[in-house]
Amino acid sequence: MCEFVLTPEIASRRRQLKVGESPWGPEDEIGRLNLITDESRAKVMNSIDHTRSFDLTVDYFIGMPSWTAAGDPPYQIWMTHTPTGNENDDLMAATQEGKELISYSGDAISMYTHCGTHIDTFNHFGYRGEIWNGFNEKEHLGSRHWNKCGPEKFPHIVARAVMLDVAAAKGVDMLPDSYAIGAADLQETMARQGVLIEQGDIVMIRTGRMTVWPDRDKYTNNSPGLNVEGAEFLASMGAMIIGADNIALEHAPSAEEHNYFPVHTYLFSEVGIPILELLWLEDLAREEIYEMGFIGRAMPLKGATGAPIQPIVFPMKK
Repeated sequence: MCEFVLTPEIASRRRQLKVGESPWGPEDEIGRLNLITDESRAKVMNSIDHTRSFDLTVDYFIGMPSWTAAGDPPYQIWMTHTPTGNENDDLMAATQEGKELISYSGDAISMYTHCGTHIDTFNHFGYRGEIWNGFNEKEHLGSRHWNKCGPEKFPHIVARAVMLDVAAAKGVDMLPDSYAIGAADLQETMARQGVLIEQGDIVMIRTGRMTVWPDRDKYTNNSPGLNVEGAEFLASMGAMIIGADNIALEHAPSAEEHNYFPVHTYLFSEVGIPILELLWLEDLAREEIYEMGFIGRAMPLKGATGAPIQPIVFPMKK
């Protein structure tokens, strides 16, 4: 596969409030994830320190902060089988002695697909019934899920990642409520850390919001985060995926009256950039690790608007 180079015109596409046409063709469902190739994966794997790794996921537990503002369900887990219950119920073709011998436990979970550390797909948000690359509700939405742009289409993600600790650049543990991170903030942070963003990078933004995890109100309400200007800047630099440690990447509440998620709609619908949310970046920040190899796989929930992902990162070799 030949390496695809984003032209300056494509990379710096400004927001137009209409869905973008993919440079990878009319059937493309994964946007800038097309930048991942066997060669790019090999380059990353050959550049990392395999002796050290960091897990960027949060634990799933009852009461964890999650997106419930629009009435979406929180994380729930319940036992479907317990050792004593299995002894008392006649649910299996097993002898009573066998049920007493084998202490059987089982459980089930229920959650919004945007709960915990996860990756958003392009069918999550669009404009006027259309999503990335002109796919639309009338032709491509089934009765249970989208038939286009689901996480099952995403490749194994192996890429260079850059962590931008904006909170540290501002000299604080956590950015103020509703702080909007723009291009100047990102440039200041890059200069402080001595890092550059390259085509195909994953950019992870630390707001410091995880310092109040898992307090639901402090974590979810009026979150600091990226604004449209900052998103346009990172897109123009060639970012492949953009993520953050807060509830929804962008700052809240929205600065726009009629678009409550302007960063989401721009990144998904116009430039084909997926989003990572609820990243645990505190360990990286503590050790001042800013460049790393990122390895992750979205749970292949066919047609879903998002999926859990467990990113593991390895520092670059010195």
